[in-house]
Amino acid sequence: MTAARLVLAIAGASLLAVAGCGGARDKPPQLMNLRSSTNGPDEFSIVPPKPLEMPEDLAALPEPTPGGENRTDQRPKDDAVLALGGTPRTASENVPAADGALLAYAGRAGVSGDIRPTLAAADVEYRRKNNGRLLERLFGTNVYYRAYRKQALDQQSELERWRAAGAGTPSAPPRKAGER
Repeated sequence: MTAARLVLAIAGASLLAVAGCGGARDKPPQLMNLRSSTNGPDEFSIVPPKPLEMPEDLAALPEPTPGGENRTDQRPKDDAVLALGGTPRTASENVPAADGALLAYAGRAGVSGDIRPTLAAADVEYRRKNNGRLLERLFGTNVYYRAYRKQALDQQSELERWRAAGAGTPSAPPRKAGER
């Protein structure tokens, strides 16, 4: 009778362990979590302001509005548009007229208005097909890097390929002594 109780206890514990690993199936799997689910600070939301500067004409300053924009607020989208040679848009315009040629060139192969949901659905399907082995799924092991291994670039070989082609690589580490 003791062996039967032991077997039942092990079976019950196994059943509870497997049941505890279940999760919501209606949500897409999250391989990498960049947003914190805790009440602590979010290090990605802290952006230092631009330096203060004296305007040329104090009368041209806009009226302060609570919750409105500030001249020292960072505007990363506008900075990216400027870096690509465009003109940042104002709140009243969709695309500045001066950027018509840039927009036409960027969309020369066609654009899809639903590209984000399409890519998200394709990514969910790919990750479901590459969901990991039984024990990895059972214990919630992160399989992100293994799932996308075939699509990853070898950083060092790409760096060498671009350097051999004569392209500048200012964000890469400098060459070591003796390298060409």
